[in-house]
Amino acid sequence: MLFLQLRHHGYASFTVLKPQHRAALAARNSIMTAAQEYIDHELPISEFGEMGYRTQKLTDWFEASSQLRRDLATKESEELTARIEQAAASTFPFLRKPGASHETLSFLDLWERAKPGSQGIVIPSGKKHLRYTFHLIANIRLVLKSKLAIQVVYAGGDDLPLGERDLLTSYFEDVETLDILEVFNDSGLDLRNGGWAIKPFALLASKFEKALLVDADSVFLQKPETILEAHTGFVERGALLFHDRLLWKNVFIDRAKWWRKEMGDRTPSDTLLKSKVWSENYAEEGDSGVVAMDKSRVPVFMALFHICWQNSQQVRDEITYRMTYGDKESWWFGLELCAVPFVFEEHYASVLGQADRRNNRDMVCSFTIAHLDAKSKLLWYNGSLLKNKLVNHTDFLVPDIWSTDGEWLKGATKLDLSCMAGSSIQKLEHRERLVILESIKFAEQTDAFALSKGVDLIAASS
Repeated sequence: MLFLQLRHHGYASFTVLKPQHRAALAARNSIMTAAQEYIDHELPISEFGEMGYRTQKLTDWFEASSQLRRDLATKESEELTARIEQAAASTFPFLRKPGASHETLSFLDLWERAKPGSQGIVIPSGKKHLRYTFHLIANIRLVLKSKLAIQVVYAGGDDLPLGERDLLTSYFEDVETLDILEVFNDSGLDLRNGGWAIKPFALLASKFEKALLVDADSVFLQKPETILEAHTGFVERGALLFHDRLLWKNVFIDRAKWWRKEMGDRTPSDTLLKSKVWSENYAEEGDSGVVAMDKSRVPVFMALFHICWQNSQQVRDEITYRMTYGDKESWWFGLELCAVPFVFEEHYASVLGQADRRNNRDMVCSFTIAHLDAKSKLLWYNGSLLKNKLVNHTDFLVPDIWSTDGEWLKGATKLDLSCMAGSSIQKLEHRERLVILESIKFAEQTDAFALSKGVDLIAASS
């Protein structure tokens, strides 16, 4: 044993340091020194790759601090935790509590928001999307009979007023609302006006460990529990993403170059090596209409901070949303840059719609994008139950057929149909068609219910 004279609070004492205490103290001091470097040298917002390395280090320190705690004195452990939290706040400036206070929001605050063992659905929604939120929850609750708890997340009372929130929670059981501005200080985020940007913050702040982040205009054809409980990729890695349409090969070369620059000398993950966006310079990799993450896994939880940072106001305005379209590429890129294992849906996005024939080619056309489960069965689609929510707010779509792994022929504008050709065309199963028909029936009922209470959901979504 080593005898050292230590000074604590101005008092001298002789303390016997056991070998494990001495090793823990050395590790603590090393972390504190490195963390101070992060505090003293903030990164410019252009350094996406370096931000990934820093997030990895913070992950290591976060995990190490809990292990070192048992061999450190209380004060030593508290000082280590405080230094790591200071480094985190310096790395991610959005970690501030709401209000005028400059008090930082700690990792521990956010970690403890999720109830151990919990799972549920997170739906970001303002009043403009409330109609689709009603339709989605009816699809999940009343048609598919899912019992997953649901949090609807909004950005302040102007985004989703109290009357609309009460309308929603009175109609459905086990649905609650969360104002994201009561969790994060909005001064450097502008989530009130941020659109897609609210999504990763909603997932981070949610009360669920295993969480499904779902866009309000999504429609499920299977119980969403299927993802959290039975999808092998999610069960193994705790992070599952879905592909966008395979489009625009060699069109957005600057985007491809930027991704590679920020990757630096990293070895691409096994998931990225399968990517046609990465290997063949297609433009669109991710559809963030559904994102599944297990926040009980520390690396996954920590990667969410990188993803949130990409969607913070200055970063998204100057880089993320200029280089890519909205939030959707920030998910896989954040996980990849933080070296966190994740999986993508096996197929690039499919199409669910109706038959068409153009230039002697049979194809499936629609305004929706469909996604498959681990067994290549239809799982969910986006675009809402409507034929085209941008043009007509009353006509619903009852699709007949679907196709995958073909050639996407995208309409010139959002008002034009997109089609898939060159692949086998499959009929919907009877069960799938019934799910859609029942979902439309309940959607019409929720529209009528809201109108009877003085809320015109159709007008609000226009």
